[in-house]
Amino acid sequence: MTDTRRRVKVYTLNEDRQWDDRGTGHVSSGYVERLKGMSLLVRAESDGSLLLESKINPNTAYQKQQDTLIVWSEAENYDLALSFQEKAGCDEIWEKICQVQGKDPSVDITQDLVDESEEERFDDMSSPGLELPSCELNRLEEIAELVASSLPSPLRREKLALALENEGYIKKLLEIFHVCEDLENLEGLHHLYEIIKGIFLLNRTALFEVMFSEECIMDIIGCLEYDPSLSPSRKHREFLTKTAKFKEVIPISDPELKQKIHQTYRVQYIQDMVLPTPSVFEENMLSTLHSFIFFNKVEIVGMLQEDEKFLTELFAQLTDEATDEEKRQELVNFLKEFCAFSQTLQPQNRDAFFKTLSNMGILPALEVILGMDDAQVRSAATDIFSYLVEYNPSMVREFVMQEAQQNDDDILLINLIIEHMICDTDPELGGAVQLMGLLRTLVDPENMLATANKTEKTEFLGFFYKHCMHVLTAPLLANTTEEKPSKDDFQTAQLLALILELLTFCVEHHTYHIKNYIINKDILRRVLVLMASKHAFLALCALRFKRKIIGLKDEFYNRYIMKSFLFEPVVKAFLNNGSRYNLMNSAIIEMFEFIRVEDIKSLTAHVIENYWKALEDVDYVQTFKGLKLRFEQQRERQDNPKLDSMRSILRNHRYRRDARTLEDEEEMWFNSDEDDMEDGEAVVPPSDKTKNEDDIMDPISKFMERKKLKESEEKEVLLKTNLTGRQSPSFKLSFSSGTKTNLTSQSSASNLSGSPGSPGSPGSPGSVSKSTSQMAAITTKGVPYCL
Repeated sequence: MTDTRRRVKVYTLNEDRQWDDRGTGHVSSGYVERLKGMSLLVRAESDGSLLLESKINPNTAYQKQQDTLIVWSEAENYDLALSFQEKAGCDEIWEKICQVQGKDPSVDITQDLVDESEEERFDDMSSPGLELPSCELNRLEEIAELVASSLPSPLRREKLALALENEGYIKKLLEIFHVCEDLENLEGLHHLYEIIKGIFLLNRTALFEVMFSEECIMDIIGCLEYDPSLSPSRKHREFLTKTAKFKEVIPISDPELKQKIHQTYRVQYIQDMVLPTPSVFEENMLSTLHSFIFFNKVEIVGMLQEDEKFLTELFAQLTDEATDEEKRQELVNFLKEFCAFSQTLQPQNRDAFFKTLSNMGILPALEVILGMDDAQVRSAATDIFSYLVEYNPSMVREFVMQEAQQNDDDILLINLIIEHMICDTDPELGGAVQLMGLLRTLVDPENMLATANKTEKTEFLGFFYKHCMHVLTAPLLANTTEEKPSKDDFQTAQLLALILELLTFCVEHHTYHIKNYIINKDILRRVLVLMASKHAFLALCALRFKRKIIGLKDEFYNRYIMKSFLFEPVVKAFLNNGSRYNLMNSAIIEMFEFIRVEDIKSLTAHVIENYWKALEDVDYVQTFKGLKLRFEQQRERQDNPKLDSMRSILRNHRYRRDARTLEDEEEMWFNSDEDDMEDGEAVVPPSDKTKNEDDIMDPISKFMERKKLKESEEKEVLLKTNLTGRQSPSFKLSFSSGTKTNLTSQSSASNLSGSPGSPGSPGSPGSVSKSTSQMAAITTKGVPYCL
């Protein structure tokens, strides 16, 4: 059987003064040849690997704390701690350390923590012990001066701590405290405050164990009420005994656990509320107090975690419909505090903690709680859910996917979260922002696992887009049925901005899932309706969504944008913005500049052929003139037969090139006009001959259908706009009047006016007439999806 006496956890102190768990193992001591001395060795209980190999240095200060801790510093900023499972093991290793250093095992510290001057050493050697004044009321001032004078010297602090411990001095001081309170002796109470505060700064575990015992802790807090710098004195004891009430939502049968909870709460209160904020020089002197609280919390979580009866009863009452609302609220608040407490644990302990909660059914319980009407209970449940998502999003994803096989979409846990986000009543949407962050973590492929048997990204995203995306986008779709948002109040705008932020994240990190959803549901057109919102931040969110799509340079998205004329809302917003130099103006210009610089040919042609009349007078930036130049260069290259033949040669990957061919190509490159190139642009554009007639006719049919629906609007001629801010807000874009692409006659147009999707109709892909094909070739040469 494994010797539990030697079982330890190894901790190191990080830069934030928090203890990091380095693993659990078994400790031994022995001579290590490589280190030339007796050393402490800790081997991991999981695989036997070496967790710690530390030589017992004769000059290192080792501290023994709380009977089961040994703490020391390996280097100036590298502190180590061994936390033993049993006191006997700690005593055994402590004896080995003291034996190497030649110390008496009864001490709790083997060396001075800080070197002193030779003069101080000489003075202290002449007086081996520190003699304390007799503990009497009339000598309190003398005692306070002795404590204050001892604090600067580490060796004197050590001697003072030993004297206080050996003489039981703290309990004697507390007896005088009661006398001073009875006599209302403020001077004596002020001296006691200074004495007790100084004892805290001695940083001694043995003294803390006396001060924080059930018998003494309230009197210690009483002494700290009489700070001479504060008047009147603070009523900390009254708060702890009358205001702060300990509630057992589930009865705790273990008296040791109950006492540990009381002690930890009071010590935490002393640290946070009673003791004054330590100065820079005092902060390190309270490190043992921080450690005391930290290891107490570790013990409490461990004891609760091992009490299966307690946790079983907790979850049973949480999900029981018969539990009244007040009781359920207390249970949820306890579970929330329990999870918050666990955040002090190190990774391995936290792992075991959340694994236990998962096995007890915390996720099904949260699903029940989130479906309740009590807003406070739901809020606490949301906080618990956030702990779970931050700890292990894969665990949450696995649960909701299994759940989908048994339940309807409406009661899925993830859909309940989305509904709470949508229905947040807070005017600032604080809860909705938190929930949106959790959703983003759940759909983030960066934290999804990939194994040999399954890919979590594929499985979960397939589930999410099938069962949850329609719930997320419901407010967006409901509010964008017209040309303007049907509801445009501030809270609705904030909610839609949050939804757009998540959708923009999906566009960036997901691939075909979001692409199929956007194109099939016509999401981008609905999003661009929000460009007409009176709230600039929402209009910018809509624009940012489109900008993210364009930034992908995906031709599927580009064809969708052109086919649905989705630059129209952007150009309208640009013109309505007028000459104002603001974020909207800059963001729209940046979008068109991106198209120009990246030379996205299809979008360039589409913008110039359809919107040039509206944009040609914008001359305070060269973006639109640059786009026009790009467009004209494309046309010139298409009309140049040499470059056209060159393009077909380069696109034929099966063509075997010889040296002579390469020389011809180089000569053609050097002979081409410099005007045909800009910003390192490729001379040879990709071939458009691979597009079939169906692809060409589809956008034309769409165009003619729009022409028929907007017959009255086509009578208006697109006027040039000087962008002075005086243009009419009802400015309409006409896509047929005055454009260079409308080269067909009236009769040709009429041949296309039938239903574009009906079989056998002139506009149907299945019955393309010869004249129609000729017209398509004329109007869309080189840009098959542009009109």
